[in-house]
Amino acid sequence: MNNKLPSLQDAKIRTQTKSLIKRDLFRLDLAASNIGVGKNCYVRTYGCQANERDSETLRGMLKQMGFQLVDDEKIADLIILNSCAIRQNAEDKVFGELGYLKQYKDINPKLIIGLCGCMAQEEAVIDTLLSKYPQVDLIFGTHNIHRLPQLLYQVMINHERAIEVYSKEGEVIEGVPTDRFSQHKAWVNIIYGCNKFCTYCIVPFTRGKERSRLIADIIEEVNDLKNKGYQEITLLGQNVNAYGKDLAYEDGFSLLLEEVAKTGINRVRFTTSHPWDFTDQTIDVMAKYDNIMPFLHLPVQSGNNEILKKMGRRYTIERYKEIYDRLKRVIPNCAFSTDIIVGFPNETDAQFQDTLNLYDYCQFDNAYTFIYSPRIGTPAARMDDNVLYKVKQERLKALNVKVNHYALLNSNTYVNKVVKVLVDGLSKKNKNIYSGYTESNKLVNFSGENLEIGMIVDVLIVEAKTWSLNGKRV
Repeated sequence: MNNKLPSLQDAKIRTQTKSLIKRDLFRLDLAASNIGVGKNCYVRTYGCQANERDSETLRGMLKQMGFQLVDDEKIADLIILNSCAIRQNAEDKVFGELGYLKQYKDINPKLIIGLCGCMAQEEAVIDTLLSKYPQVDLIFGTHNIHRLPQLLYQVMINHERAIEVYSKEGEVIEGVPTDRFSQHKAWVNIIYGCNKFCTYCIVPFTRGKERSRLIADIIEEVNDLKNKGYQEITLLGQNVNAYGKDLAYEDGFSLLLEEVAKTGINRVRFTTSHPWDFTDQTIDVMAKYDNIMPFLHLPVQSGNNEILKKMGRRYTIERYKEIYDRLKRVIPNCAFSTDIIVGFPNETDAQFQDTLNLYDYCQFDNAYTFIYSPRIGTPAARMDDNVLYKVKQERLKALNVKVNHYALLNSNTYVNKVVKVLVDGLSKKNKNIYSGYTESNKLVNFSGENLEIGMIVDVLIVEAKTWSLNGKRV
């Protein structure tokens, strides 16, 4: 088999061609169906929820091939790193792990090391792997996860290095097995890829164009999860609010969200949203159904319109505030989180101050904050930047002071209130302390007896911390 290498030039192509829905691409040939029997496999996941969901698919295929999934890389016969490319720091961690794993390859030459995910879609990454990481036997991208059995056969039986990365718009591939990490909470993909091409972001290159699953397939999956006892599902996509555009739906996400709510599953969440596509109808549907959780993650990235324009975000701060204000008016108990980048090329002190002002306005429950990280191949990476890295660090520190302040302020509002918590697990140190999340996505550690994972219980909050709440079961 010839190796197929990625191309960022090909990956940025967008056409009006309708995405194909493929239901027969995953094949487990007889020859590959037992190649994992008697062997251990370790899968490590980096990055976002989409990668988590992809790893569940990897696990499902590996189990069908007979592999035993293990949590210790030291006893593995196959190690797969599912990588993230959103920031340089994420890539550095993966390269560091690949270097660390070489010692196990030296001890056991039959050990197979694989890399998949977004990093595999980058030309520069593949060049580095080919020149400096000969211990990596298997490389595949985000568009051909379903071909893992064939690629592993090439490595394990034919003893060939396998590199297969497609740089294309992509399809919707149904019918691939899955092995979920949780038995009470589940990710449900609704749309793949992204067409936004924010100037700092590599994701449209690594994940392909926006392509939606059919509503019928999504509802079938949600109903199946509900019948298996799952309590919570999270609708997943790089931009969930773009759902259905490629299927000619008018405001397809609001339509889908309502259909999912009608299944009656106890908790419905969704991530990630984009302010440009966010509609009033979505807020109305959120308010209409009690099983749609009162929580929204809506990345703003910057509080300054000029920076937003340079980022290619396609909305203004005024529009962002409109969404925020309406959400708070229609769903008063709704919690809010966001993403913010500081130190975008040539960001001035005044522009950064606009971000701090916006934070004071919204008083987010939480925020994921980052110093801008240039990604090779994106427009922002070619911009001149006159902001010293030390200044960027100072801005991040100042922003995080705000983040911590409002997180604690919001947490304090829960004290002496009774909230509903979905039990996630039991403390390893104290058998009477459980943890779980409220409807508004607050982490709660609480005391109780005879509880089981997956139960939804009433908890009285007795203490507030910055990032968690303490309580006791009522």
